[in-house]
Amino acid sequence: MSHTTAAEPSRATAAEPADAAAPPVAAAPPDPAAPSAPLRRNRPYMLLMSGLTTQSLGVSIARFAVPLLALELTGSPTAAGVVAAVGQTGALLAALPAGVVADRTDRRRLVVGAASVAALLWATVVFAGVTGGLTAWHLAAVLFGAAVATAFLDPAISGAFRAVVPQAQLPTAYAAAQGRDAVAGMLGGPLGGVLYGIGHVVPMIGAVIGEAATAICAFFVKEPLNGDVADQRATRPLVALKQGLRFVWSVPLFRACLGLFVVVNVALSGMMIGINLELAGNGTPPVLIGVLGMVTAGSMLLGAVVAPPLVARLRLGVVTVLALGLLVVAFAVMALVQTYLGYVILTGVGVLLVPAVNAGMAGYIAAITPGEMQGRLSSVLGLSGVAALPIAPLVGGTLLDVGGIGVVLWTLVALLAATTVALSLVRSLWSVGTPDTWADDALPMPAE
Repeated sequence: MSHTTAAEPSRATAAEPADAAAPPVAAAPPDPAAPSAPLRRNRPYMLLMSGLTTQSLGVSIARFAVPLLALELTGSPTAAGVVAAVGQTGALLAALPAGVVADRTDRRRLVVGAASVAALLWATVVFAGVTGGLTAWHLAAVLFGAAVATAFLDPAISGAFRAVVPQAQLPTAYAAAQGRDAVAGMLGGPLGGVLYGIGHVVPMIGAVIGEAATAICAFFVKEPLNGDVADQRATRPLVALKQGLRFVWSVPLFRACLGLFVVVNVALSGMMIGINLELAGNGTPPVLIGVLGMVTAGSMLLGAVVAPPLVARLRLGVVTVLALGLLVVAFAVMALVQTYLGYVILTGVGVLLVPAVNAGMAGYIAAITPGEMQGRLSSVLGLSGVAALPIAPLVGGTLLDVGGIGVVLWTLVALLAATTVALSLVRSLWSVGTPDTWADDALPMPAE
């Protein structure tokens, strides 16, 4: 249940370079009281979403093939795991600096630049593979560089969404991002497998096309996606980073999200990794393991559809506790049955309301955060997802080795239940109303 970000889970800026003698026009967030046209008629939003949808699917196809390609290049599962882990390291190292850059740089140019760099990096894998010169070190370097580029892309996109989407439509916009990623999750594996059969570097072309599409679509956004960044640039980067960290820590809800959602992400990802390893160890055909992933993604897609009306009618605290409670109950039953059919059905049931939490939380955070702080906030809170990436496999694998799938499920269900109780006691979560009241909670830009 990472802040995505999603995404969409969470982005750019002025369309044309400003004249040197005149600062760019400030990008004020859309008036929450003004009537809003449907998102499908919101040109900058549709441009950004079109590029990001292509990127999400393309990168999903490539990511499916990365472990297989790494294993082919190294001949060792351990070495292949190290190659894949390098990308996670890049994302973790770049997350906080990326937020600072996103708040002091033209977001449109940052999206175009970061996506272009990522496209070129993936293209080198395709070229080296076709010419017979691809090595494990080359693949690892590309994964690291692409992860760094994505780390800079994400907070810029998050800020851009806030600039072009009216406040009342933020839950719908972030739910659409959740659905986009769910579709990519459903299609990425099957398409990646087919393309890998054609040629081992062919799936990487998907990432090239996806990243290039993001750069091109962002280039054609003409609306300002952040305002005059002169004040932000006047602040030293390290000071700006400290300012962002202080801002997050000063808001009780943000503190709770940063800590407790790390635990949620570790527990949920650890359970899924443990289940996949258990199925693989028992000789379950890979196609059936893939079905589990497709059902999970399909449930998330359905959840993205029901998320906007759910968030519009229920307080954020109710949505969060309801979603996590469903997860706890579903995985507890799964721990009792421990069958393949049980895993498939109960995982689908368990994650159904996760998109509503992500959409509601992301929308509320974007609505109340000053535009000048959007990038830093996105990167800091995004650590709840990034930090779980290297931890979850260790937790799931270790618990499986220690006591089998039962220990994995019951231990992490207990952890998830405890976290749900802890979140239910966070007063600031229950004080959040429905989207029509979010404007009342807007926070001022903190003094330096």
